[in-house]
Amino acid sequence: MKITDVKTILLTGPCTNDRFLREARGIRSASFIEIHTDVKVVGIGETYGGYSFPEVIPVIVDFYRPILIGQNVDDIDVLWERMYHCGNFWGRVGLGPIVINGIEAALWDLKGKLEKKPVYELLGGCKHKKLPCYATGGPSNYPKSKLAEKVDYYLGLGFRGFKVGAGSFEAGKDWQTPDGPDAIAEFEGDKTAFLRKHVGPDVHILMDGHMGNSPITPWDVNTAKKVMKAVEPYNLFLYEEPLHYTDPWGYAELARSTDVPIAGGECLTAMYEWKVFVEQDCFDIGQPDASFTGGLREFMRVAELLEKRGRKVATHAWGAGGSLMQNIHCGFAAPNTCILEIAPDYAGLHSEVIGDSLQMKDGFILPPQAPGLGIQLTDAIKNKYPFVPGSGEFNSVPGKILST
Repeated sequence: MKITDVKTILLTGPCTNDRFLREARGIRSASFIEIHTDVKVVGIGETYGGYSFPEVIPVIVDFYRPILIGQNVDDIDVLWERMYHCGNFWGRVGLGPIVINGIEAALWDLKGKLEKKPVYELLGGCKHKKLPCYATGGPSNYPKSKLAEKVDYYLGLGFRGFKVGAGSFEAGKDWQTPDGPDAIAEFEGDKTAFLRKHVGPDVHILMDGHMGNSPITPWDVNTAKKVMKAVEPYNLFLYEEPLHYTDPWGYAELARSTDVPIAGGECLTAMYEWKVFVEQDCFDIGQPDASFTGGLREFMRVAELLEKRGRKVATHAWGAGGSLMQNIHCGFAAPNTCILEIAPDYAGLHSEVIGDSLQMKDGFILPPQAPGLGIQLTDAIKNKYPFVPGSGEFNSVPGKILST
């Protein structure tokens, strides 16, 4: 088997069927990479970079493409090293590893199809019979009556856990957050108390600070400490991204100061960047993304680094169907995975790509059984969801405002 071509497929479609999430985000873009071969088997992967900056992905894939033409998938790690080293002047962290991630995922999908094995078997075997999951709910839709309705909707879909964001979101008013640390802490404590009372003691509640990628002004350590003190009584599963990623020292200080499990890492790329955070014990629960961190193998290295520090893994997965399945496979291969992120009631760029490969039962995800990643990218899907330039998500600032 020889690789004959590497192609980028950009698509745009409905972000979700979840009407609560649709209030904040109506469409999504996605970047898939196809690895074509002389035996007509095609490997498919996704880079989460296609959700925010899809236009740049094909250019960078073409930069790496010559490294793969004529090669096989006997040693994917060698191909990864060649790509990574080729971009050493500009791609040690950030966009280089993000794009390599989608290419490498397609190589693992191809290898799994050729060997007729699920990808997690190629990454060291399945470490879990099943894994708990949660519905990732985006913003806290307000007023509280709507927030309660939203949570009930997720529980009605079979989830036993959910995640919502800091602040509040009302259609027509955009994101809202109080002014000042004390007011923010009071608001977040009141909201968390409301959620815990509404769902009872047995449902996992996860909160998201969105401080790494939010248009809201990032919290400082003092604000985050006040928030954690306010939410401590309500047994949160984790608090995600309470600080910006430019402050690993603040993360370490915060994690030492609270019993609330601090989580983060979705925006970190490659082992170098992860080591800066993990070796300072910034996270009680790390959140690598197997479509963004740098590759499936890089995800596994991050998971091992966290395990050596006694830390857990909670997958991040807010890309389309390829991204979700890449994280499912890595989650099952990593022994310290504690929960999986699942987009609830997902739309076509999930459902049509995944088919029936993802199975949830009683609030748990079961190991996928199909060879490779268990995803497909048919001509019908490509034709149904043509790419719309400018459909990537970004943080609004003066002069550049996100309108979709």
